[in-house]
Amino acid sequence: MKRASRLASLGLALVLVTGVVERVWSQIADPDKALAGLQDKILSKGPNGEEPSPASSVSLSAEEVERIRGLKAKAAIVMHYSRNDWSEAQVAGLKSQFDKMGIEVIAVTDAGFLAERQVADIEAVLNKHPQIIVSIPTDPIITAPAYKKASQQGVKLVFMDNVPSGFEAGKDYVSVVSADNYGNGVASAHLMAKALQSKGQIGLVYYAADFFVTQQRYEAFKKTITESYPDIKIVAEQGIREPDFFTDADRAAYAMLTANQKLSGIWAVWDVPAEGVIAAARTAGNEHLAITTIDLGLNVAVEMAQSSGLVKGVGAQRPFDQGVTEALLAGYGLLGKPAPAYVALPALPVTRDNLLDAWKTVYHTEAPSSIENRMK
Repeated sequence: MKRASRLASLGLALVLVTGVVERVWSQIADPDKALAGLQDKILSKGPNGEEPSPASSVSLSAEEVERIRGLKAKAAIVMHYSRNDWSEAQVAGLKSQFDKMGIEVIAVTDAGFLAERQVADIEAVLNKHPQIIVSIPTDPIITAPAYKKASQQGVKLVFMDNVPSGFEAGKDYVSVVSADNYGNGVASAHLMAKALQSKGQIGLVYYAADFFVTQQRYEAFKKTITESYPDIKIVAEQGIREPDFFTDADRAAYAMLTANQKLSGIWAVWDVPAEGVIAAARTAGNEHLAITTIDLGLNVAVEMAQSSGLVKGVGAQRPFDQGVTEALLAGYGLLGKPAPAYVALPALPVTRDNLLDAWKTVYHTEAPSSIENRMK
């Protein structure tokens, strides 16, 4: 009787333990399934909490385009920074669509991430009397008075990623366009988990400034890892600031790698910091580090193309299509056509397996030979 009682107790304990194990395993995500589930979803909300409208919902009829062509409008593109792949692709998309609409681009400026310089850029382009300004504010507070002046002069403002503080969609500006930065943060987390087989110790290199979209990426990555992959531990974090993102990320990553020999992965907030992480890993002699990031820049794509490359995955934006969408929304502003307050394009998970097709999606061109040659 006692033995039967003990066996029954053992059986009950086994059931309970098994149940706990099943519950623990049920918390661990399948990276491939999770990545597939991101297709055509938009997880981000706008700078002021707006629900997203898909870019596919933004369009102009042939008759509307002809009306815009008759206006012979002028546009200025006021960038936070123009010397990277993302900015160049976005400007290319804007120019392509503006050309179809008969809109002349009279200026493209580069503030070098300096808010004060961007304020001066806005003042300079206003002297050229554009009807449209498409811009990404470097700082939502410092730049606000300059953008307010443009709005009060009747200039149609379309923003990339961020909006000036205190601005109201449909009143002070037409719309804001962004990638699904939260979704790309989620994608880069699942790609990290896939590379590490859902276990290991990792570090994070994030952007320390108060910038809406990069904060979304960081929060999304950290939340996804913490909640979906209990065997991946975030053991180090370091913020970086402009202007030298490569060097700052290199130093941060090297410090992480030398302080923790068990570090198996590092996430970087976008491609230029990721290049710094690559350099740090090579300096530290770590050829097995898994790196994931956001933005499919040329250098990270070249690294990913190699079978032994350190970059294992990218949550890519679609900057050319963002530029096209921004130009279309500028057309909405010229026509007085009601526009959605926040428009987003879905995240694009990229690995070596889909790299060449992803490049075409992101840049609307064939991948350069520097990528294709490393795929062979």
